[in-house]
Amino acid sequence: MDPTMDSLDFYNDKKWCASCANYVPYLMSIEHSFCITCGAEVRLFSEDDWRSFSDGMEQRKTRNAGKRGEERVVKRRGPGRESA
Repeated sequence: MDPTMDSLDFYNDKKWCASCANYVPYLMSIEHSFCITCGAEVRLFSEDDWRSFSDGMEQRKTRNAGKRGEERVVKRRGPGRESA
């Protein structure tokens, strides 16, 4: 993933331009964002970075799914529930 993606500075924020094949500064309109270099529409991630991000999120979901399930079982077996 591009190291500049970690920046929280508005002026250094970048998105992926497929036309330039790079993370670039962009102009944002109401519905889309556009590369300031070539004018093409930009996305948040490149396809490779999106795949990596998505895979990482899936791994987190599956890793945490068991933990949440165990917590639910413990809560259900505990003393009765309080009503509001």
